[in-house]
Parts: sequence; structure tokens; C-alpha cells
Amino acid sequence: MKSLVILGSSGSIGENTLQVVAAHPELFRVSGLAVHHATERLLEQARQFGVTRIAVADRQAAAQLRGRLPAGLTLLAGDEGVEELAGATGADMVVCALVGMAGLRPVLAAIRAGRDVALATKEVLVAAGESVMREREAHGVRILPIDSEHSAIFQCLQSAAFTPRCVRAADAPPEQRAEARIRRLLLTASGGPFAAHPEVDFEKVTVREALQHPNWTMGRKISIDSATMMNKGLEIIEARWLFDIATDAIEVVIHPESIVHSLVEFVDGSLLAQLSPPDMRVAIRYALSWPDRQSAAMPPLDLAQIGALHFAPPDPVRFPCLALARRAMACGGTAPTVLNAANEVAVETFLDGRTTFPGIWHCIEKVLDRHQPQPSPALEAILEADHWARREAARLLPQ
Repeated sequence: MKSLVILGSSGSIGENTLQVVAAHPELFRVSGLAVHHATERLLEQARQFGVTRIAVADRQAAAQLRGRLPAGLTLLAGDEGVEELAGATGADMVVCALVGMAGLRPVLAAIRAGRDVALATKEVLVAAGESVMREREAHGVRILPIDSEHSAIFQCLQSAAFTPRCVRAADAPPEQRAEARIRRLLLTASGGPFAAHPEVDFEKVTVREALQHPNWTMGRKISIDSATMMNKGLEIIEARWLFDIATDAIEVVIHPESIVHSLVEFVDGSLLAQLSPPDMRVAIRYALSWPDRQSAAMPPLDLAQIGALHFAPPDPVRFPCLALARRAMACGGTAPTVLNAANEVAVETFLDGRTTFPGIWHCIEKVLDRHQPQPSPALEAILEADHWARREAARLLPQ
């Protein structure tokens, strides 16, 4: 039986992960849960799954919870508490579904403790991909992708008898390495709520409209990233580190049905694709069960009923975040960290109603313009770049 620590258990990915666990009690148990501030839901989850250790990142929420903590339940508080839980002994895998850079230190703690990581927090690899992958190889653990696009690529590479870098031993023989035989990776994108509606005036887009994703139920931040297509920009960077593929060999294609979750094209012109319904439990179940597959009580994909699958290139003028992500990756060093941090602040400002929808990418571009990337940064330099970018973005955005 595999023991799991779930970070971000009250969010969409966390809740779906617990549904997978509940469906397979003979395979998984939960030994730890962490949230930012949703303490009521955290207590419900802890009771349901018999969890004895929890963490709450928000210290005020943790303090309010401590006075009514049930007997036998240990509470860790603050970001340090979440990090401690991630590195706790007794867990086989840490599922990271925290929002944004909050996941970086816990993921590193899990890796250094020898825990495999099921990763949904793409910002971890965007901001510190080189450092995280180096630590992964040094400690001999695996990073299993939960994003449906990266899970699809992961599955396609294995179907072609290659071992993806994210699970490959540092000293793996050359025949396990797929990189030289891949022409490109194709990340599919639903396009969010606006790709199919060129008549939409982005200056007038409301928060409610931007949150209306056509296919997926997700958290607020990632829903806005989908609407700007920054999520695909971040996924390009994440794929570069997970699979050791050059950024210019990773492309994005609009696929509104969200049935083909991504494709791999090999040098001989063959393409492999992974198809499934747009349900995050598919990718989560595979990450938790890898290298096995578990049965699921889900209706089969009916291609005849779907009838047709459509693909189109993204519009770079309407969705400049894709180019900003590529620019950051081309600059290298701390530039992707700055891209990510500025995006987090800008998205939060939009959600608070203090800037326009285009204000998100305008802010990111200005912060990138002001940044001098530091090459091959250590963790301290990454965190400093993150803090600088947040301060700079906050200075540029309306207060």
C-alpha cells in the first residue's frame, strides 16, 4: 500500500486525488494533508481518511484551528510546517497541488527526503527547473506529472519504450534516452474561454468571464492562466525540464475538445497521442499508480459520438503570454522565475478587480524588461529573483 502526503488537499487537484484514493483503499492511504487556510475542509478530510498529521500554511488560520484540534491530530503551522510535512518519514509519495511558488520548498524537501513527487504545481519547474531536476537525480527519486498534457507526453514516451527524464536514473543507458529521436512535442490547449471568440474585447473582459473554462473545473489562478494561455507558456517550460527537450521543439496547438491531451512526434514522422475524457482523475490515477494502471469506474471514451477532433494554431497577437514564456526561457537563468512571479501578482491583481485582463501580460512584459537574468542560479538567487519580481510587479500595477 502506498502512503501519500497531499499538499493543497482542498483545491481541485487535491479533491480529485482524494477521490482516487477513496476508489482504491486497497492501494493508497493518506498520511498527511496540507492546505493554505481551508481548515474546515481539512478537518473533514482528515476524519474521512484517518489522517494524523496536517499542516496549515496560513499561521492565523492555524492558530484558530489549534484550540479545537481533535485528539490524535498533529498540526504543523506556516510554510515551514508544510515543508516539514512534505519531508516527513513514512510517506512514499508527496502529491504537490499547491498554488504557485508555494510548492517549491515542499517539493525540494520531499525530494531530499527520498520521496517520489506527483507534481501538479507547474510553477515549481518553471521557476527552478534546473535545480529541482538536479536534486531529483541526486536523490534517485521520480517526479510524476499530474498535468494532463505532461502526463500524456509521459505516457507516449513510455509507449515508445523510452524512459522520460523525470523518472530516469542519472546513469541510465543511452537506449533509454528519447531526446535524440524526438522531433517535437505538441502540447494541446483548449484555448480557454476566449480562443474560439475573436470578437471578444479583452479590455472589457470581466473576472467572471475569464473564469468560465469550457472543459475543466479548476482553481481561480489556473483558470485565469488558461484564459491568457500563460498556462501553456508555463507548460512549455515545465516540459523542457521533465523530458529534457529543447524549448524550440515544443509547440502548442489549440484543441477545443480536450480529448487529445498531447502528442509526441518522432524523427521518422510518426506521432503518438494520448486520448481520454477531460477528467483530471485520469492523470492523477496514473501518477499515483505508475508504472501500473488501475481500473476506473468511468464511462469509456466514445469517439463515434464525439465525431470530430479539431486543431488550430494559437493566435500569438491575442495571446502574447506564449511569446513571453518563450522569451523568458531563451534568456534563461532567473528569467523564468521572474516571468512566473510577475504572472502570479498580475493574476491576483486582476482577480481583485484592480487591473484589466490585458494588464496581466503588460505587467509581465515590463517586469521582464527590467530584469537582468542571473545564469545557473542557486536556490537563494531563485528566491531573491522571485521576491524582486513580485515587488516590481506590485509597483507597476494599480494599488
